[in-house]
Amino acid sequence: ERFPTLVLSHQVHGAAVQWHEALPEGWLVLDGCDGHATTERGTLLTVTVADCIPVYLTVPQKGAIALLHAGWRGAADGVLARGVELLKWRGFAKASDIVMHCGVGICGSCYEVGSEVAVRFGMPASTAPVQLDLRAALVRQARQLGIEAVSVSPWCSAHGRDRFFSHRASGGRDGRIAAYLGRPKA
Repeated sequence: ERFPTLVLSHQVHGAAVQWHEALPEGWLVLDGCDGHATTERGTLLTVTVADCIPVYLTVPQKGAIALLHAGWRGAADGVLARGVELLKWRGFAKASDIVMHCGVGICGSCYEVGSEVAVRFGMPASTAPVQLDLRAALVRQARQLGIEAVSVSPWCSAHGRDRFFSHRASGGRDGRIAAYLGRPKA
């Protein structure tokens, strides 16, 4: 079995990222965690999304990986910075060693937010809803954190409802997309 351990959590749209090592085989289900990181082979990290952005982080030279659930609250509260710090500290990496990919999520033209959210991302206060591109905000954060290798999925969960789930486009009736990242057991 290539992945004898599977890690997932009941996500809370926060910035908590947990480091995992020496885990038993089977499923580990946590509460209150929006990201996972490890260097362990055979551990499959998972998050679920339905407009939020799955953020994949890897340090190829060190074998460290992290998978984050980044909605607007987590992105504003620093879930990416927390994941990067864990990879630097526990994965013995430099920010410039980290490769990041923002997966399928809602695009800026489909994601309207109020002023209270917009100002958290450095946008001006407004009485009208504004468009927020979460992936672009995460890319800016990555650059500020020193990550140079960044890619972004071209797919929008709301535009691509024939392929993906979108909480916003479905009025909350859709399911979830499972994102996963792991290094198979040798």
